Amino acid sequence: MAALIEVRSLTKVFPASESLFGSNANGEVRAVDDVSLEIHAGETLGLVGESGSGKSTLGRLMLRLLEPNSGSVTFEGIDVFRAGPRQMRHLRRDMQIIFQDPFGSLDPRMPVEKIVEEPLVIHERISRTSRRQRVTELLGSVGLDASALPRYPHEFSGGQRQRIGIARALALRPRFIVADEPVSALDVSVGAQIVNLLAQLQREFGLTYLFISHSMPVVRYLATRIAVMYCGKLVESGETEQITSRPVHPYTRSLLAATPEIAVC
Repeated sequence: MAALIEVRSLTKVFPASESLFGSNANGEVRAVDDVSLEIHAGETLGLVGESGSGKSTLGRLMLRLLEPNSGSVTFEGIDVFRAGPRQMRHLRRDMQIIFQDPFGSLDPRMPVEKIVEEPLVIHERISRTSRRQRVTELLGSVGLDASALPRYPHEFSGGQRQRIGIARALALRPRFIVADEPVSALDVSVGAQIVNLLAQLQREFGLTYLFISHSMPVVRYLATRIAVMYCGKLVESGETEQITSRPVHPYTRSLLAATPEIAVC
């Protein structure tokens, strides 16, 4: 079966900023280093690794929120980095992101209705009445009702804000979503609810996920396959059962040993 997303030899280098220890010898940081992977339609690829391993950079490269130094990303055979403005506008409808921080990713000056409808205003020529109906439906799909429409982000809990962010990501009916550590800023019980919501939405809308996390138990619950990143490199990948039961790379084994089991119910 052909992959929905193909990543080939992707590399992103950032200039090394000065720190207490100075910059590295080459004056650069290889955040993503020659990474190749595939994601098939309808599956969840769990991308795991500690902070600084390059996971979020890889996710942003796949959506062309960052430009690479080398390598390619194709979506249904379309080279994302060679797409012109019109073609990229079309791709933006199919590829969306759920950000890690539900506190910082929502504009505090905008009511929920405006936040969720913003992609519709930009990409779809529909009436205000149709937009409001669509926004209300989207909020319902993530467990919020119409009373949320006129309220502002600061009036909601962290879990509710993440639900609003998910509704916004779903507004254009995307096929592929990068979920960038969507539960790491939430407490365990609320995070479990969001993970279950993402699984439910995947079944309902036929979504494909890149689920980025540092928590192996969460990824084990949600992912079809797992890829492990370490220092910008993809060190191991395979079916979830294989990676969690028979890891090959020492770093994968250390991740499994360091993360306690949690219940996602």
